[in-house]
Amino acid sequence: MTHKTYEELRSARWFAPDDVRSFGHRSRVMQLGYGPEDWEGKPVIAILNTWSDIGTCHGHFKQRVEDVKRGVLQAGGFPLELPALSLSESLVKPTTMLYRNLLAMDVEELLRSHPIDGAVLMGGCDKTTPGLVLGALSAGMPFIYMPAGPMLRGNVKGKVLGSGSDTWKYWDERRAGKINKAQWMEVEGGIARSHGHCMTMGTASTMTGIAEAIGLTLPGASSIPAVDSNHIRMATECGRRVVGMVWEDLTPAKLLSRASFENAITVAMAMGCSTNAIIHLVAMSRRAGEHCAVGLDDFDAASRKVPVIANIRPSGDTYLMEDFYYAGGMLGMMSVLKDHLKLDALTVTGKPLGDNLVGAEVYNHDVIRPLDNPIYAEGALAVLRGNLAPDGCVIKPSACAPRYFQHTGPALVFDDYPSMKAAVDDENLDVTADHIMILRNAGPQGGPGMPEWGMLPIPLKLVKQGVKDMLRISDARMSGTSYGACILHVAPEAYIGGPLALVKTGDLITVDVPARRIHLEVSDDELARRRAAWTPPPKRFARGYGWMSARHIQQADTGCDFDFLETSFGAPIGEPDIY
Repeated sequence: MTHKTYEELRSARWFAPDDVRSFGHRSRVMQLGYGPEDWEGKPVIAILNTWSDIGTCHGHFKQRVEDVKRGVLQAGGFPLELPALSLSESLVKPTTMLYRNLLAMDVEELLRSHPIDGAVLMGGCDKTTPGLVLGALSAGMPFIYMPAGPMLRGNVKGKVLGSGSDTWKYWDERRAGKINKAQWMEVEGGIARSHGHCMTMGTASTMTGIAEAIGLTLPGASSIPAVDSNHIRMATECGRRVVGMVWEDLTPAKLLSRASFENAITVAMAMGCSTNAIIHLVAMSRRAGEHCAVGLDDFDAASRKVPVIANIRPSGDTYLMEDFYYAGGMLGMMSVLKDHLKLDALTVTGKPLGDNLVGAEVYNHDVIRPLDNPIYAEGALAVLRGNLAPDGCVIKPSACAPRYFQHTGPALVFDDYPSMKAAVDDENLDVTADHIMILRNAGPQGGPGMPEWGMLPIPLKLVKQGVKDMLRISDARMSGTSYGACILHVAPEAYIGGPLALVKTGDLITVDVPARRIHLEVSDDELARRRAAWTPPPKRFARGYGWMSARHIQQADTGCDFDFLETSFGAPIGEPDIY
């Protein structure tokens, strides 16, 4: 196994030479109260902390960063905390997705510009996992991902509540007048009652699970609840392990292969993952290099073979991530999936995935089902294509009513969220459960940032009739905690002239999930006439980050990365000059 010398460390370029520039580096670190014994002969470990006062899922990171530091010190490293952009899913507007790539840029440049040899990435809330990993992949130095962990189950009056999923359920009851304001506020106070990210199988749990499946976390790390004492010990072990990774020179280029990302797709399907998994995993695989890249077809192929076996809301109807952990967690679930996994794929332990699964068990076979008794016989997601979405769109069949798997209905089109919101609350709206609602101009550029608007609310008129699901189509995303017959990520998006821009209210649309088909029942000649008459909407931004994003963000099918950040864009970036 490779073992680097101190002179070969990146940080030694800053601290080791006997020259005036290194004098300045050392003296300024001494200004902080450190001495040569803190850094000499030791790797410098950056702890990238996405904590903030408004980062609701990461409230425990103030303490966890100290736990990570303890591990780094135990292993003979020099830990330094570097705050990174905090993306609070619930509070950042218009959407954290607009800023995922900004976090990736922040991470890449933080690591490259400082005297850093390795990194621990502290994240968990939805976009923090892909944002941190994207940037660290591009920086190219050894890193380990430390997941925040899910919060405890929600609870009100003895009823278990799940993040997001129960929000939508109880909000429909509130809209229909079935619960009053006081009851609604009880749900508000009981649904998120500890540190940690959403405890449903939303985007947060999906992405931390994917990070583990890729091999970027310690074995079992993604399942541990945020407030469990095992989480503290895991954080400390992250600190110890990353020091070893630096000495072993276990960089992303040596660690990752296409098999790593194929394993992540398999695990995502079995988890009943968030639809957002596709966007983020595609982007991460492309950052890891062309030899690692996966796409929509890889997800759909896996969906045909891998059943949903994690009985966790919203695909499941009972359990939450706390139950998943007690049932054996990610290691237990992957032990069931062994025949579908590439067990020789390397992980941050320095060992292949198969070695990490030795001794893993399932302790509750209703929470983590055997392959012959899944909660859904195919994988969580399906990719549809057709004249409405030539570059693809996504549906989560495991979380929607089967009657919509094959359906033809008239379109009800909305060009923006305010007009849709006003319409669905109008009890005189001309709509039936057979209609297909469309919200467009909400994609990567149109949103802007592809916000989670795709789970369009059921019109109040239908809610009062007891309708709980209907087909909805959008170029937006939806929360991983959401459910229903929602077709999302339509590519190319309407805002740039994709076919979704040409649909009119009343047009018939056919959806056939088994055939993976979506078709607008309008002739090619008529669509050509509509295209000739189509006028692009006004630009969203005249300056700033939004202006830059609009010019460089790619479409959903390729992961919404900025074109200039992708690995294939240009030659690798060298080490910074030090003069």
